[in-house]
Amino acid sequence: RARRGDRRSRGIDTTHVMAFAALAAPTVARAPGRASRCARRRADGRAAASRCARASAAAARAPAPVVLGAGLEQHSVVMKFGGSSVADAARMREVATIVMSFPEHMPVLVLSAMGKTTNNLLMAGESALQCDTKEDVRALESIKAVRALHMDTMDALGTDEETREDVRGLLKKLEQVCTGIALMQEVTPRTRALLVSFGERMSTRIFAAYLRSLGVNSEQVDSTDDVFVTTDDYENGSILDETYEKTKARLTLPPGAKPVVRVFTGFLGRGIKTGAICTLGRGGSDLTATVIGKALGLKEVQVWKDVDGVLSADPREVEGTVPMPFLSFQEATELAYFGAQVLHPQSMRPAMDSDELCVRVKNSYNIRAPGTVIGHSRADDLHADWLLTSIVQKKNVTMLDITSTRMLGQFGFLAKVFNIMATNGISVDVVATSEVSVSLTLDPAKLWSRDLAKEELDKLVQDFENEGIASVSYSTGHSILSLIGNVERNNEIMERSFKALRAADVKVKMISQGASKTNISLLVDQAQGSDAVRAIHAEFFPAKK
Repeated sequence: RARRGDRRSRGIDTTHVMAFAALAAPTVARAPGRASRCARRRADGRAAASRCARASAAAARAPAPVVLGAGLEQHSVVMKFGGSSVADAARMREVATIVMSFPEHMPVLVLSAMGKTTNNLLMAGESALQCDTKEDVRALESIKAVRALHMDTMDALGTDEETREDVRGLLKKLEQVCTGIALMQEVTPRTRALLVSFGERMSTRIFAAYLRSLGVNSEQVDSTDDVFVTTDDYENGSILDETYEKTKARLTLPPGAKPVVRVFTGFLGRGIKTGAICTLGRGGSDLTATVIGKALGLKEVQVWKDVDGVLSADPREVEGTVPMPFLSFQEATELAYFGAQVLHPQSMRPAMDSDELCVRVKNSYNIRAPGTVIGHSRADDLHADWLLTSIVQKKNVTMLDITSTRMLGQFGFLAKVFNIMATNGISVDVVATSEVSVSLTLDPAKLWSRDLAKEELDKLVQDFENEGIASVSYSTGHSILSLIGNVERNNEIMERSFKALRAADVKVKMISQGASKTNISLLVDQAQGSDAVRAIHAEFFPAKK
């Protein structure tokens, strides 16, 4: 009675509750099995209907198949896209549009990591040294940036769940690697190579899935999956010969196979002895593309950038630049060495070693522009009028002047000079000699990515004096202007260049014609470097009226 009174006081009518129980109990007692089976059948029916509805919706959303390379039995071209080309979902859509704009080709696509992902991955490794727990690692800004970019991109592109799971697994593995760094308090070259590999492994998976969502038969391929074999230099691995056979075996389609677009990770390989992931160093994604081109016996590798090919000068400094229709591999190597944004010399080596393979630099914002072909030799019609190809300025150059009467008629003098340079780990760019003096331009940036410090230059001078070389001096703040062109017509190039420099009141401090016969180098003050480039460019490439 007390309990019933308590229920009434809380507003519960026990009479109705007891009546409902009395009605329900006989029903359950009469047919417990039948009611349960009916309920299960109804639930199964609703689930089946829901699955049918989802399947119907998916079928309605599924695009019609898009066949690239219809009628082709094998891949016909390699297309390489850098990090800025796949920086986010919008850029990936643009790349897909480019790929699908050439239905006559069955391409192999080589992709870099998305946007600034590589930098963020390296930063994550360094920042992990300051972390104590996996929660600290997960909270790192660089880790959050990488996670947000890839998850947001998949959301925007409507990536399928299987690919999402793959990418989430890679993100989790990334956090585990960084947690290991935090525990060990060490970032080794091997660990750095593993860290940066996550970028390409995620970007290629996301893009291949996006192509499939558009109806394109697409397959993601990891170069680290027993395809690219390198030396065990973790951050600068060299491609070994067996890579070519493995690449050909992996990418060659069997007879009767449907056309497929392969999406290949750039920049990565595996060490032959350790089996660890290695990166290919500067220009590694371009190198990946040319290795594939050579392995498959293709005629063309396309490198997609944001300009209409290789230009006559840096468009950030010179107005009215024009694209070059053709460059020899030798010219492209000289341009790259002196700072032009062309392929890295290492990445061109497979094409140079191939009889037919050429590299075409194309513009992702002007896809029908022919671009610049980098190949073995010019066609006769192009060679007839060829004079100057491009003008490149290399800044922050240091000049060393060595004067000694002991140099006159002596052998071994230059050997001693270059031995001192090697001991100090300093690269030499340009050399000019006379009977009693030699002038050198120094390029430490290839090793240290910075200018030489005064202390290092003073030590260099002291080493020369210790060797008994009479007079050594240095000066900083110079620029090298490299005139890449037809040095068989060097008289005309020099005459017109000095005419333009005289009109611009630019003083030349040093001249050197490269042994390559494609390059004439001029040293000027850096303060006048850009004016000098503009003056020479206006002389050889006058603005069209």
